[in-house]
Amino acid sequence: MTSLAALGDGPLFGLPLPELWFALLFAMLGTFLFLDGFDFGAGAIFATLDDESERETVLSAIGPFWDGNEVWLVVFGGALFASFPSVYADLFSRHYLLMFGILGALIMRGLAPEMYEQRHDPAWQRWWGRLFVAGSVLAPFLLGAFAGNWLAGSARSFTLVGVVVGTTVTLLTVVSGAAFLRLKTEQRLPDRIVRYGVFAAGGYLLAVVATLAVLSIRLPNGVEMLLTLPVVGLVVASIGLAVGYVLALRRDANLLALGAAAGLTYGLVTVVAVVMYPAIDPATGVTVRDAIVSTLPLNLMSLGAALLLPLVTVYFIVLYSAFSGPIGPEEAY
Repeated sequence: MTSLAALGDGPLFGLPLPELWFALLFAMLGTFLFLDGFDFGAGAIFATLDDESERETVLSAIGPFWDGNEVWLVVFGGALFASFPSVYADLFSRHYLLMFGILGALIMRGLAPEMYEQRHDPAWQRWWGRLFVAGSVLAPFLLGAFAGNWLAGSARSFTLVGVVVGTTVTLLTVVSGAAFLRLKTEQRLPDRIVRYGVFAAGGYLLAVVATLAVLSIRLPNGVEMLLTLPVVGLVVASIGLAVGYVLALRRDANLLALGAAAGLTYGLVTVVAVVMYPAIDPATGVTVRDAIVSTLPLNLMSLGAALLLPLVTVYFIVLYSAFSGPIGPEEAY
């Protein structure tokens, strides 16, 4: 009892826990967007392939990873609920249509490959293949729309800023997906996948410019906010990463290209966090320190996160180590 009382006296070790949990939330979101992002991107590229063996190769490449990658979305939602419960309630009540859309797209994306493999009938596989592509494109688009509306403080689910940010996130997943498929399949897929990655990288940069333009109009003091040093620095870094991605992909340095895609993903999420802070729900104006839970549960959650997150990280290291290297011709979904 004494130790619990001590935990309620003040922040653990005097740390700025509200800000750390805010940063941790966006780190989790960035991890999901990157890890599941290359699965989404692979699903979008799946639509461009006509050869059955090539489609099977795409499914085999993402098969060991996609369901594990979705853990990070669950962790993000759970962490938001535990640390900022009022924000969780307000966001999900305002944007429940987007939430149902995201869940539906994720279910569609997960179910379609399983059903695709059940029958080798052209009509059957054509329809389940279309659903796989639809889920792979809709999930990042709707998630981006949710993030854009959250940042802009919109009470509506479908807005211009949501469409622009959704498009930006979708293009970013194709950037990641092209690099991942080249890394995992080497020369077993057409070389035009490199072109898809290059075009997606260029489209992503244009979409970022469009996003910043919309936000400059939509946000209060938007121009001044977007011209701050952190935001300008992140945008410049993103341009450099996009150039590096294109060069690496064209030179078949696919691991470097995937690393550059990761940098672009975390950079985008960081821009959202920097622009939003110190608010955590711009629609209501509530700040990070206003919305955080009380000291005792915050300290207990921080101790739990310090123990559990390393275990989750180790799990993913083991997973990706076990399935490292390019897939073989005999491997199937």
